[in-house]
Amino acid sequence: MEPSIDIRPAVRRQPAHPSIDSAQISALVDTFYGRIREDERLGPVFDGRLGGRWDPHLGKMKAFWRSVLLKTGEYKGQPVPTHYKLKEVVSDDYRIWLELFRETAFEVFEDEEAARIVIRQAEKIAQSLWMATIASPFDKVPGFLTTAAHQSQSTT
Repeated sequence: MEPSIDIRPAVRRQPAHPSIDSAQISALVDTFYGRIREDERLGPVFDGRLGGRWDPHLGKMKAFWRSVLLKTGEYKGQPVPTHYKLKEVVSDDYRIWLELFRETAFEVFEDEEAARIVIRQAEKIAQSLWMATIASPFDKVPGFLTTAAHQSQSTT
């Protein structure tokens, strides 16, 4: 008798929210990075790294966000090692990045729940990158990297 092999069915990849589509992701990336470029702190940081290579970066970020939000699996990069090289980035840059991202997500995604899901994903990514690039082993993630903390600060 031959040993049996259990084969699991393929995982069905579901978008993060049914209303999110590729066109919205493209608008999110284009609008968000337009704001990054205009920001007095982040603009020079990104231009210093990307100067003249914005189009390939935007394409990569669109693939990244489609992978995250639509579960396409098309992004094959390594964000942590890439961000670890950015020695000019400080903790507060993550706060600025997320503020711009939150604002953009609520403008791009008409469905408020979809916008909140997109923002939660961005916060998880920011927390992970912050822990990998800024934190020491005993640091806690700063409150500005979470929606709950951001909302309580906005209402006071």
